[in-house]
Amino acid sequence: MSAQDDRRPVFRDYIDAVGLHGMAGAEAAGLQASEWYALSRITLAGGLTSGELAAGTGLTTGATTRLIDRLERAGYVRRTADPADRRKVVVEAVPDALAAVEALVGPARRRIAELLAGYTPEQQELLFDYFRRAAPAFREATEEIRAATHERKARQD
Repeated sequence: MSAQDDRRPVFRDYIDAVGLHGMAGAEAAGLQASEWYALSRITLAGGLTSGELAAGTGLTTGATTRLIDRLERAGYVRRTADPADRRKVVVEAVPDALAAVEALVGPARRRIAELLAGYTPEQQELLFDYFRRAAPAFREATEEIRAATHERKARQD
C-alpha cells in the first residue's frame, strides 16, 4: 500500500466531517442543506441574481425561486433591484439574520479557530492556499458529478 493510499481514509474522513458540520449548521438555522449553501454563496458574493444562484447550486430556475422564497420567508434574504440593470433582481442576505446564524454556529466553530491558531503563520498560509485552491476544484468536481448523473439518468429514461 502506498503513502497515497494511506492518506485516502484521512482525507475522506476530513471531507465527511466538513459535510456533517455543514448539515449541522443548516439544521441549527432551520434550513435544508441547499438553503444553507445558497445563503453562504449569497453572503460571500454580496448578492446574486436568481440565475447566478441557480448556476451555482445546480438547481433549476423554478427550484431556485422556491429556495429564495423559503429563505425570504425565514428572514435570511431579501430581493432588491439590481442597480446596474433595474430589470434584474438581486438576492442579498439580511445582515441581522446572519448575526443570528453566527450566534447559532459560532461557538462550535471555535474549535476550528483554535485548531488553526495552533499552526505557525507560514503553515496557516499553506492551509489557506489549499482552501483557496480546493474550493473551486471541489465545485468543478461537483459539476462533473452532476453531469455524469444527468447522463446516466438520461440513458435510463
